[in-house]
Order: sequence, then structure tokens, then C-alpha cells
Amino acid sequence: MAESCMIGEYLIEQLHRHGVKEIFGIPGDYVLGFFDLMAKSDKVKIINTCDEQGAGFAADAYARLSGLGAVCITYGVGGLKIANTTAQAYAEKSPVIVISGAPGIKEQENDPLLHHKARDFDSQKNVFDEFTVASTILNDQETALEEIDRVIHSALYYKRPVYIELPRDMVFREGKQLHKHNFSGLASDADALEEALTEAAEIIKTAEKPVILAGLEIHRFGIQGELLRLAEKTKIPVATTILAKSVIPDNLPFSLGVYEGATGLAEVKEFVEASDCLIFLGTFLTDLNLGIYTAKIDPTQSIYATSEKLTIRHHRYEDILFTDFVRGLTETDLGVHDIEHPVPTPPEKNIRVQKGQKIKVKRLFEFLNSFIRDEHIVIADVGDSLFGANDLYVHNECDFLSPAYYASLGFAVPAAIGVHYAKPKRRPIVIVGDGAFQMTGIELSTIARYGLHPIVIILNNDGYSTERPCIARSRGV
Repeated sequence: MAESCMIGEYLIEQLHRHGVKEIFGIPGDYVLGFFDLMAKSDKVKIINTCDEQGAGFAADAYARLSGLGAVCITYGVGGLKIANTTAQAYAEKSPVIVISGAPGIKEQENDPLLHHKARDFDSQKNVFDEFTVASTILNDQETALEEIDRVIHSALYYKRPVYIELPRDMVFREGKQLHKHNFSGLASDADALEEALTEAAEIIKTAEKPVILAGLEIHRFGIQGELLRLAEKTKIPVATTILAKSVIPDNLPFSLGVYEGATGLAEVKEFVEASDCLIFLGTFLTDLNLGIYTAKIDPTQSIYATSEKLTIRHHRYEDILFTDFVRGLTETDLGVHDIEHPVPTPPEKNIRVQKGQKIKVKRLFEFLNSFIRDEHIVIADVGDSLFGANDLYVHNECDFLSPAYYASLGFAVPAAIGVHYAKPKRRPIVIVGDGAFQMTGIELSTIARYGLHPIVIILNNDGYSTERPCIARSRGV
């Protein structure tokens, strides 16, 4: 027999069930009914930001640390303002649930010119279809609850954002749970997995200087433990990309620090590029990860595993889950490779202010390095903030957040809000340039209103300094 439940209440219940305790957003008339439900619920708390973009970035940071985040906004003027933050979540694999109110089903009949409407009533969904892995409009009582389950499962499975549009006259209607779905996910092809692990083992065991280059998917899929066991067992050194900084702490004996081609530390670049067996695990080969294409590595001579593909040299394997492959490596005899390698330099202690001297960027980051403790999480915005923070010494897993691929300015300040609620015992250190700060710095008032306690450092260099050399080059200067 079918079970029934109010659609809005069911959505709240499912969010809570999957670990979402705070929802970031801005109310608006098309979503007021759902906001009212959330306000009266003891399962979720509304964090009302100053602007929709701030809510989107906060939800993104929350999702990166807790495994799932949610942002709730109204239709049109609210929804389209978080298109950018959702695109970032898609690009960097952050599972954010976008919940948008919408005009009621009856209101949409005969295509009236309702406020906040841009072109057609489905225009907003069409926009979000471009950078979500699943989307739905809850316009059918018979299927609404199943659609909620399907879309949330997609966010959790693919580690990417999804879109739920909730017409305002559907919030309080009864939905029916017609079927109980088993969303246990796919399984790897056992024969293909065994063959891939055998080939990988042959290459790794005979290599003289293997190196693991760990990417953000190690964190997104929750397999940092497997990576640590693999490195401890084999003694293979591990570098991370700039996008995945803090996937492993810097203080572990097998940590190399961040590899980013010629834009990073020379000793790390030389060691990684001298490897005769690069093992890419969950790594995106983006321009920033590769030091603006200064990296000298050949993926076709390597083992390259992500959630989207697995290649070993020139062989491509199908139907193998990324997590199964990494876990399989930890259980396979890969030999022991005790290789001398560079390690991240621990911070100098007791850095003091130099009286009578100007504070320079290098000195600022040296001081920050000595200041950071286990309770801190560093959030770096794009530009000089990111490039300067890249060499900071990371004490724990997931202690560094930055949009180092999509590179949207304005992430860091609102991200501090998401970090606080995802990890309330940790204190964010926000490093942001004056350009990025002017985009979302208004969220400091949200931070003050909720009594949060981040440390915000603004690098005021009088404009978008990272862009100036590019502008000069474009003019032939």
C-alpha cells in the first residue's frame, strides 16, 4: 500500500536523513511556503545570507566538508543568481542540492506574464540542466516523492549538484511513495577489475620511482583512508594537485606537497616529472593543476583513474568503479618502494613583526604558516590569495578549500559560513583579495548576525593584480 506524505515535509525529511542540517538561502514569494515549513521544522536550520550567490558558495563549502549541501531560493531572480555557484559545484564535484520555488501549477496555465519569469516557465530548469547531473520539477503528486529520492541519490552518487524545482502550490500537497527504490549503485565488472589491478601491479612493482598524484575525487568519494593505507603499505610518495591540496596532510612521511608544474616548488616538480610510473588517482588534468600547462607528464604512460574513466597506459577499462579500483590497489601486492623524496617544509616558529618594515606578501604568508593550528581550516579565494596560500603547511585532511579549477572570485568569505556549520569546532582562516572581497564581502554581516568567528585577511593590492599582467600582454606592453 502506498504511503503518503506532504511533499515539502518529505523533502525536508530526506535532506535531514542524508546529513543536511543547515540550508542556506534567501526567501522569496514563490518559495515562502517551503521556507515556512523549514522554519517550523526541528530537522533543518535556515541560514539566511545577504545574497543568493553567498548562499550558493556557502552551500558549496558545506557540501565539500560534510558530503551534501543545500541552497534554497526563489524563482528567476533568485535561481539565476546561483547559476554561477552551481556551475562551480559541478566543475569541482561538490554535491549541492539546489531547491527553487516556482509559480504554482495553476498559475502557469495559459502562459501568463508572471513576475520573475524570463522567457518560458521551464527556462530556469533548462539553464540548470546544463550543470547538474539530475533535475526535476515536482509538478505531479504521484511521482514527487520518488523524484526527490532519485535526484538526491544522483547528487550523492555522482558528487555533483542537482536541481529541484518546487511550485508553490505543491508544497503542502500529499505525495505518494509508490515504490521503495534500492539506490545501492552499480557494481564493478569483476573480471575487468581483476585484469586492471593485475596490469597496474605489474607496472608499479617494476617501477623504480613510482609517484601517486592524488586529486580531489579522493576526498569527494571518502577514500582518504584507502589512499593513506596504500601509501603506508607501499612507501610510494604522494603529491596532490592545487585543487586537491589537503587531501592528505603535509606532515605525513610520504607526503610530497603540491605539484603544479613550473608554478610550484622546483624540487616537487623535478621529482614528480622524473617518475617512471605516475599513478593518477581522482586527478583532474586542468590548466591550473598542470601549472598553466608547464607540467611535463605523459598520462598515456601512466595509470589514470577517476570516477569517469580508467586507463593504464594505452589500455582503457570499462565498468570499473573508481572506489573499487583504489580499494583494490590497497589489497594488491605492489611491492615496497622506499624512495628518498622532498617533503613539505614545516613552518618556522616564533615569527615576529619586524618593526619599521612594511608587511610584504612573503612575510605575511610566513607568519600565517607559523600561526595555523590544528583547529584551523584555510579558505583561499582565487588569484594571489590562492597562489600565496598554496605553500601553507596543512595539518589535517581537508584543511584547505579553494575553487582552484572553476576559479570564481568571491568564494572565500561566504564559504566561511558553510565551513562553520559543517565543522563547528573548526575556525576558518579566510584569505581573499580586495577584488574578490568586494563581490561577496557583504556576507560579513551574515557572519556577524550568526555570531560566527572566522579570521578574514584581505590582500589589498588595489585591484585585480593577477589580471594586470594579462591585460598588459594583451596590449603588447
